[in-house]
Amino acid sequence: MTDPANKRFIRALKGETLTPPPVWLMRQAGRYLPEYREVRADTKGFLDLCYTPEKAVEVTLQPLRRYDFDAAILFSDILVIPHALGQTVEFRAGEGPVLAPIRDTAGLDKLNPGQVIDHLAPVFETVRGLARSIPETTALIGFCGAPWTIATYMVEGGSSKDYAETKAWAYGDPDGFGRLIDLVVEASTAYLLAQVEAGAEAVQIFDSWAGVLPEDAFRQWVIEPNRRIVEGLKAVHPDLPVIGFPRMAGPMYEAFVKETGVDAVSLDTTVPVAWAAERLQPLCTVQGNLDPLLVVQGGAAMEKSVAHILETLGKGPFVFNLGHGIVPQTPPENVAALIAQVRGQTRGQAAQ
Repeated sequence: MTDPANKRFIRALKGETLTPPPVWLMRQAGRYLPEYREVRADTKGFLDLCYTPEKAVEVTLQPLRRYDFDAAILFSDILVIPHALGQTVEFRAGEGPVLAPIRDTAGLDKLNPGQVIDHLAPVFETVRGLARSIPETTALIGFCGAPWTIATYMVEGGSSKDYAETKAWAYGDPDGFGRLIDLVVEASTAYLLAQVEAGAEAVQIFDSWAGVLPEDAFRQWVIEPNRRIVEGLKAVHPDLPVIGFPRMAGPMYEAFVKETGVDAVSLDTTVPVAWAAERLQPLCTVQGNLDPLLVVQGGAAMEKSVAHILETLGKGPFVFNLGHGIVPQTPPENVAALIAQVRGQTRGQAAQ
């Protein structure tokens, strides 16, 4: 690989303003691609795909062959951390992730944090394979889920509409819940450091359910755990670019950026881009934030939104992306049109 500092994606994360901006898409490898569906159909289960380096490398590379993104993101899942800790994790068709819920400190005592790195050895082999295989101009992103988001899955036993069990534990027994958060912070930091040792050049921390907490709890269970992970990473790799994604955090995005130490922040679809340009971009690189369903629609609606984002955020350090992951029903040709527009866009054209 070339020096990561020379890659456009890394340069943007370091604070450069580039025209056109670098571009990649969350979930750019996945079910919208027929070649992904072929690999997935030949694999027993989703976790088997994550833990089979040859296949995980292949599905990571598939979107690069089609679209020449500026970054590739490791194909894996945020729930490999609870799985590696010893919690039962299944992915059921039509139901999503199902975990054996942990709702008290007795459940925590059954976890085994000492096995995390050995358990995740196949993921690190995938990272090494990608580092050897991706184009020399493409950056490699590692990732993990943030502690609050991981905790919601571990406590609820899967997805949730109200996070009632997790909030009940966090509000009623903050010391006990804090033990769970501590376990996930330590496991996630070690996991990301091992990804970097294997070849990841930047990392993103996905806090998908950050926005469900009120301000004080947000500071305690989102900002502080993310800050600890960033601190742990920077203690070993001071120049490692770290992207935070406190999805649906609203005005708390600003405190998140100021208090966690992230180098970049990924914006969800609801963040007004003019506000982000004024309040966030002076603090760090911003990434985002096209609505994934506009890529499903394509055409004039998508083009108008892309132009507005480029015009508003393209005057500072910026990475073009979606506000959440690409959805399975997305036509691949619309992704091609999106990339062509971003790559061909200049600031002057964006206003037209």
